[in-house]
Amino acid sequence: MHFTSEQRLDDGVLEREFTLGEIPGILWTPASTCAPVPLILLGHPPLGLRKMYPRLVARARHSAAEGFATATIELPGSGDRSRWPAAEQARADLRRAMQAGEPVSDEIVDALVLPLVDKAVPEWQATLDALLSLPDIDGPVGYSGGVISIGIRLAVVEPRIVAAGFFAGSFVPRAMFEEARQVTIPLHVLLQWDDEGNDRQAALDLFDAFGSQEKSLHANMGGHTGVPQFAADAAVQFFTRHLK
Repeated sequence: MHFTSEQRLDDGVLEREFTLGEIPGILWTPASTCAPVPLILLGHPPLGLRKMYPRLVARARHSAAEGFATATIELPGSGDRSRWPAAEQARADLRRAMQAGEPVSDEIVDALVLPLVDKAVPEWQATLDALLSLPDIDGPVGYSGGVISIGIRLAVVEPRIVAAGFFAGSFVPRAMFEEARQVTIPLHVLLQWDDEGNDRQAALDLFDAFGSQEKSLHANMGGHTGVPQFAADAAVQFFTRHLK
């Protein structure tokens, strides 16, 4: 891991950009700590870190106020990373179907999500290796937000992640429902009830499929970007219970 820049935000949070091989990322740590702090991995959609930065830094600062370090990485084929023609084609097919008012087929969802999960999860694990080697960061580790299928796979294969907060707002391949049954860590799932791009019933079915003994579903009225502030507060409280 190579740090490429460092700055203090106005609330004292330390923001460091890094690269891990060809993977760019950002690490945020609280203003002052006397011991290593727990870590939350911040997932996000494949829109690029630059576009997602305002929302990511807001989440990071909120978490830092509660004593958590947070980190995120650029997803494969996004931002300034190398182009991924197959992913671009899948996104184009999705846009075409949605603009035409057609149902999004299982084939489109599989092509859009499954290769991304296969590529992104090992990169998250390599990033986690590097982050946990830093002196100011320690376990336990949580995963929050982003493409829910990436979070599901991480929850199944990565034992260092002990709690996860999912946002039920992305397409989920049918194959991921089988993986969801293998998830056993505590879950906090957020659902925007009027999310125009999300299949509400599929989100409810996915929640039902999770194998966790402790799982909670938090549904709020409003569209995809209308998440109320108290929902973010509840998510941080969830991680405080399970990571501290």
